[in-house]
Amino acid sequence: MPLSPHDQFFMALERANRPLIVLKELANVDDFSAAFGIATYFSRLEKPVDIVSSGGRAPETLNFLSLAQPVRGDLPNIRSLVIKVNAQQAKVDELSYAVIDGELEIHITPKSGAWSASDVRVATENYKYDLIIAIGAPDLTSLGKLSDAYADFFAQTPIINIDHLASNEQFGNVNIVDMNASSVSEVVLGLFRKKDEDLIDPELATTLLTGMIAKTKSFRSLHVTTRTLESAATLISKGARREEIIEHLYRTRSVETLRLWGRALARLKSDANIGLAWTLLTRQDFIAAGAEEAALQDIVSELLSSSPSARVVVIFFEQPDGNIGAHLYAERPHDALMLGAPFKAVGTRETTRLTLTDTDIVAAERAVITHLKHQLEKA
Repeated sequence: MPLSPHDQFFMALERANRPLIVLKELANVDDFSAAFGIATYFSRLEKPVDIVSSGGRAPETLNFLSLAQPVRGDLPNIRSLVIKVNAQQAKVDELSYAVIDGELEIHITPKSGAWSASDVRVATENYKYDLIIAIGAPDLTSLGKLSDAYADFFAQTPIINIDHLASNEQFGNVNIVDMNASSVSEVVLGLFRKKDEDLIDPELATTLLTGMIAKTKSFRSLHVTTRTLESAATLISKGARREEIIEHLYRTRSVETLRLWGRALARLKSDANIGLAWTLLTRQDFIAAGAEEAALQDIVSELLSSSPSARVVVIFFEQPDGNIGAHLYAERPHDALMLGAPFKAVGTRETTRLTLTDTDIVAAERAVITHLKHQLEKA
């Protein structure tokens, strides 16, 4: 009898020597919470694990989680290049290197004799990681720059794909896509419950409940099912600290984020007839607030509460490189990827990032909003 995806998942985790957890570029609180939960299992196996997202570190609102871990924005030192020189006849005396015009030159001087090109061999070591666990990513493209920069790594390394959205392209060697779940954290909870409920201690329960609460807007979204509520009840019975979660997700904000909120709300525009709301943030806004792009995730919930009829929300912002970025959020039946397709949208049906070059923020606003109004009026 073939192994179930659940059994394949835990078998792969136990066999891996150096796993990597990878999140989509626009990872949200649910994605990070699920990642921290799986990373905890590796810690119990006494195996090192790294978490990476091209979007950068987890939001500060998750700092209260004891299971939170650093999140890398890139994959340095993923593989070594090995240069082998036959030293049987000519022994090495000196070795030096220099980078000239973007090229690495390695200089090896023999004690006696000489080398020829046939004495040199070039090889590559195995990749640093032997298992990839992709969380909340509908496809490899949603990983952002990681999928392009390390295409060979993703092609040659086993992938476990964990998600809950129907748009997932089942790109993994093992696919655990539960479309009846309301969040990735709920999917991860299901994996642990099937394995052994005793794995769920108060810290893990708090971490996974954080993801579920964030994704379902405190269980008010249309995707909440009876099973979701039962899962939440299980986590609370295991010691999840719901009040602490609510306090940090919704009641506690840094001064920097609050400043940026104020600037975003001051420029809030909306079209209630088509359920669209948007705002703009300049580079000066970020500097004056002392905030970074990561704060934008917190701002969208405030924009939604300020525009109850909004089903599509856009935050335009000036990037440090001079280009214009935009975070586009869409609730069903709208599809953020389709809505943002003309503007190089990367992400999921719910959340995408747009990049507009050779333009300013006002022109970018005009182009994107005109397009969105046209699309939403047809819907």
